[in-house]
Amino acid sequence: MQLLQQTIQNIQPVDNNMMEKARERIDILSKPPGSLGKLESLAVQLSGITGQLFPKIDRKAIIVCAADHGVCDEGVTSNPQNVTLFQTLNFPKGLTGVCAVAKITNAKIVTVDVGVKEDIPLDAGVMIKKIKYGTDNMAKGPAMSREQAIQSIEVGIEVAMREIRSGADLLGTGEMGIGNTTPSAAILSVLHGCNPCEVTGFGAGVGTGGLAHKVEVIQKAIALNNPKRDDVIDILAKVGGLEIGAMAGVVLAAAANRKPVVIDGFISTIAALIAYELEPQVKDYIIPSHASEEPGAKIAAEMLGVEPMLHMNMRLGEGSGAALAFPILDAACSMMNNMATLEESMMMLEK
Repeated sequence: MQLLQQTIQNIQPVDNNMMEKARERIDILSKPPGSLGKLESLAVQLSGITGQLFPKIDRKAIIVCAADHGVCDEGVTSNPQNVTLFQTLNFPKGLTGVCAVAKITNAKIVTVDVGVKEDIPLDAGVMIKKIKYGTDNMAKGPAMSREQAIQSIEVGIEVAMREIRSGADLLGTGEMGIGNTTPSAAILSVLHGCNPCEVTGFGAGVGTGGLAHKVEVIQKAIALNNPKRDDVIDILAKVGGLEIGAMAGVVLAAAANRKPVVIDGFISTIAALIAYELEPQVKDYIIPSHASEEPGAKIAAEMLGVEPMLHMNMRLGEGSGAALAFPILDAACSMMNNMATLEESMMMLEK
């Protein structure tokens, strides 16, 4: 709990003065005002986060948090649970979707076992931070204890801090956990105060009972555990996931260290919402990547107050959307670092 509290205390507002300077420069670049659209607002945000008029994000890392879910026992997914283990082992080999996309910008993929149901070999290239062997079945009791929920957040903080100390300028959040759209929908249902049917989607594939059964399981879990709306750690503990907590920790650590953090789709956005509930100032450090196909994704983004930049009909997870957004951020930085103002252009011509 001490690490979590210290991290939250270290989160400060973005640099509004630098953002204003960035806006002023962008407005006099050799182009029509506003003609580069969202690239301009991204550049302003990056300047505010980093405190630099000419921001650079050369070293990128996507932190993929992996964990299993006891609620899979309820048949909420058609995918076998051992896919979590299989894919977790494939990240260090560079064989997954996010790995392929991340190669575009040479982004580092950091794989973390927060709660995979099986033991990961020590030589597999996965960071072992296992809290427990998957969450408990939330349809029969709390997914985890409050202490374990806090621990999951602190794992994300620790891993993010390690990458930042190693030189990372930009972080991305990703996850691997069969069944994790179920706790994500449960968390959102509690935070939004809505019926789970409004925010529950098919995920990577629903079980034989279909979407109606998945909704029923979530309703049962919320009714049984009665998570408190005004206590996001209580919500995470009762109907959440270990990897969701860890991603929330990554977001908090990025903000505490004035680093931009790109979130992926639905599950990453839920993790960002948890971070936001703990400290609202994190919002200004968050850059959303893509609009997930999951029905709860739009509601979660609206609650967070962000607008995804990409509409690619994606729902893979893993941090794939974050990796796809990285080149756009590079373009925003390149605009600031390489475009000349009209006055600078005239001076060059005179020479």
